[in-house]
Amino acid sequence: MSAPHKPTFLVNAHADPVAIRIQGKANYLNCGNFRDFIDGILAKGHSRFVFDLEACRGMDSTFLGILAGLAIELRDKQPNGTLLLCNLSSNIRELLNNLGLDTLLFIDSDLCGDCGTEHEFTQLKNQEIADAREVLKAHESLIEANQDNAAQFEDVISFLRSQVDRD
Repeated sequence: MSAPHKPTFLVNAHADPVAIRIQGKANYLNCGNFRDFIDGILAKGHSRFVFDLEACRGMDSTFLGILAGLAIELRDKQPNGTLLLCNLSSNIRELLNNLGLDTLLFIDSDLCGDCGTEHEFTQLKNQEIADAREVLKAHESLIEANQDNAAQFEDVISFLRSQVDRD
């Protein structure tokens, strides 16, 4: 299993949909460059993504917020984009359900197939720690995705806002 400071994201930006494999844990320690990658891909006009989570060992709220923000952005595109998650463990599936993200994301192992295998995957370099603004934005996306999450992340958001305002 990958340590949190090691790169955990394999990407294939040449596939359609853009294919992403997550290995190890996806968390605030290693998602900074991933968010930059997503922003770059969106700027190039891509709007279809498939995430293979077979080797993913967990996600924290920051990474879940990035997924929620991406799904919201894709939903608002014309035509709508898609974000498909496949090969989820029962723990990750339960986490998505508990946060109400299962209604925002497509989850289906049968549709995953061999997406992206015709091209090589590239490993994203890792950024030490995500900027407080990005972590705040990710948590705000969790609330935008499901208002029931507001109480759960109220303290985190309050703390992060104080950090951002201080800078």
